[in-house]
Amino acid sequence: MQRIEGESVPPVLVNRDQLGVTFIGHSSFLLQIGGKNLLVDPVFAQWLVVLRRLRRPGVTIEQLPPIDAVLLSHAHMDHLNRPSLLRIVRHSRRLTGRSPVAIVPWGVGDLVRDLGFERVIPLEWWQSETMGNMEITLTPAQHWGARYYRDTHRGFGGYVVQSGSHSVYHSGDTAYFKGFEKIGKRLAPQVALLPIGAYYPESFRNVHASPEDALQAFLDLGSRWMIPMHFGTFRLSDEPTEEPVKRLIVAAKTAGVDDRIRVLGEGETRVFLAKDSELIRPQNLA
Repeated sequence: MQRIEGESVPPVLVNRDQLGVTFIGHSSFLLQIGGKNLLVDPVFAQWLVVLRRLRRPGVTIEQLPPIDAVLLSHAHMDHLNRPSLLRIVRHSRRLTGRSPVAIVPWGVGDLVRDLGFERVIPLEWWQSETMGNMEITLTPAQHWGARYYRDTHRGFGGYVVQSGSHSVYHSGDTAYFKGFEKIGKRLAPQVALLPIGAYYPESFRNVHASPEDALQAFLDLGSRWMIPMHFGTFRLSDEPTEEPVKRLIVAAKTAGVDDRIRVLGEGETRVFLAKDSELIRPQNLA
């Protein structure tokens, strides 16, 4: 059996006036914004039923700072992993005596209410939750939310997190759709975390973005920076594991925006200052 590659390192901790984005792997991120620590779609498991992890998480749960909130984009098992969430709750309790809040799309709360979160807050598209000086908004996506086969009532989406001059968008799983331009106009995220894997065979692009689709989404959003995700950790589709990043870089160079793409390795933290918050007028590759 092939060994799991990569290593886990403690995240770089940032100042209150900075935005820190740490790539844990797949679609899992630690976000440090407005003095708070958020996890988005945290999955630390080695196995997801029959899928074995190819690269280890860039940060272990034990290396995390206390977590204030966990954001879950939808109920699929590579985004909502109950054992990971239970360990995160216990870790934060050990450090501070308090549990994180969980923010979820509509119809997902029942999957996490028994895990010990301080509160479970469901949102509909465009609804927001305020935590101190931070606002978290659930945004539309083109995907689906069922965890099994028949629970199609469950919601899905992405999140824009805003605090002061900083804002970051995590799209969750999504295909390319015209909604990206609307998200950019309404919420103007500075940094866009966008999925680039699980696009082959071609029919998968009905619910997942190709690298070129993700780049067009980035241009539609008008964000200053793009960080790719949803590649390299689990083999979910038939494209070669190393292909998504290569295709993204080629497409970004063709579009003249390769200097705005930041590909993070697992465990790597990108620190954004207030001066990095400039937005770019949306473009179109066509």
